[in-house]
Amino acid sequence: MRHIHKQFPGVRALENVSFDLRPGEVHCLVGENGAGKSTLIKILAGALRQDQGSILLAGRELTEHSPAQAHRLGIGIIYQDFKLVPELSVAENILLGREPVRFFSFWVDFKKMRAQAVALLAQIGEKIEVRARVATLSVAQRQIVEIAKALSQHARILVLDEPTAALTGTETKNLFTLLHKLKAEGAGIIYISHRLEEIFEIGDRLTVLRDGQVVHTGEVRAADRRRLIHWMVGRELENEYPRIELQRGPALLRVENLSNQHLHGITFTLHQGEILGLAGLVGAGRTELARAIFGADAVQQGKIFLAEKEIHPASPRAAIALGLGLLTEDRNRYGLIMAMSVRENISLANLRAVCRGAFIQKKEERNIAGHYAGELRIKTPSTEQKVETLSGGNRQKVVLARWLFTKSKVLIFDEPTAGIDAGAKYEIYQLINQLAQNGIGVMIISSDLPELLGICSRIAVMRAGRMAGILTRAEFSQERIMALATGTAEGV
Repeated sequence: MRHIHKQFPGVRALENVSFDLRPGEVHCLVGENGAGKSTLIKILAGALRQDQGSILLAGRELTEHSPAQAHRLGIGIIYQDFKLVPELSVAENILLGREPVRFFSFWVDFKKMRAQAVALLAQIGEKIEVRARVATLSVAQRQIVEIAKALSQHARILVLDEPTAALTGTETKNLFTLLHKLKAEGAGIIYISHRLEEIFEIGDRLTVLRDGQVVHTGEVRAADRRRLIHWMVGRELENEYPRIELQRGPALLRVENLSNQHLHGITFTLHQGEILGLAGLVGAGRTELARAIFGADAVQQGKIFLAEKEIHPASPRAAIALGLGLLTEDRNRYGLIMAMSVRENISLANLRAVCRGAFIQKKEERNIAGHYAGELRIKTPSTEQKVETLSGGNRQKVVLARWLFTKSKVLIFDEPTAGIDAGAKYEIYQLINQLAQNGIGVMIISSDLPELLGICSRIAVMRAGRMAGILTRAEFSQERIMALATGTAEGV
């Protein structure tokens, strides 16, 4: 890709960007959210057209480039925002548009299609029921389906945008084994990730974008973590995990013997001004615990207390009214209405506050949205901008602004920095610290152990729907968390 320029209304997305990919290499594309990575990839995929510049494949310039042409040329893209059809099965999604048909007919050969889907999943080392509807899958499972779909295209150029954001360590290891195999077969791989340790593990070369421009291209082995962060954000981050001393107050949220079909006798206390981490392997019940507290899943047994008063949130609406907020793991699907503006998304959970009778007071709504956009430093040309145009970090800030507007007493973050760059992560951590400092009780569910170790006051570890142990800062270590999560150590 040579001298690529792309301008959107009020935004310069790319300026004179050149990027090349060789056969048999992993070229990592890194940068903050909004740096231009996704725009560059969409141009390569034919989903966007560049204003200036050219794309050459094996020396031949691509003209009138389109997604159909990209597919024919063997360019496979795994987007960060899943491109799956929820109501179709796993097998139908994996082979969508490439369905095998019966001999001399136009009828889909479903038996053959399911067999091919099973074989593709086996390449990644995964087993998912190929008849299951995608709508019933977890975020991690949907990510695996996306990877299998790209493999089915036999791509000579494979682009992966945050492929491990929802994957476990084992799933990530399986993916890397597959990428090494594809690389050995001569495929060129463009790898985008905000998990910097992955860049150093899988990458051969890297290109860093900042504000739509290339600031560095070179060998991965010639870089280090500190230098890479500096290239990305344009400044030094003295500490990736800003910590402040928090004054722990009285018990704010208390859960006693909470049980349902996923949870078994969960007991813990969250204090005012505390950041409580929730660790565990996929399937441990962390998200299910958050959903039960938030009234999204039924509670069969146990009690929930808020400020020492027993509560019974029978629905998310009731939980919101009580002062609970949940920032979901899949913010694009469950946390935001993508076609709505920043303003509308911020006021969504507290419309009564901006209504007079049956009518929304748009001026008051704009003022509130503008206040939170400024306070949280949401990068957007206007609060009238559709949320779908924002970067991952700024979308997360919009969700946070919504819960701040509801005056939540307890905020539960489920994977708060998944798919977010180092600079935006730092800002999110600072905001979380500020929330705790202001007396809000914060719970953080995260698969990123360094993140939990870096910002939490205590870490609760779950295993198989049960509380395996709760660690204080003096007891923190990745090894101890994993021992509790896997059942190889006694609980604390």
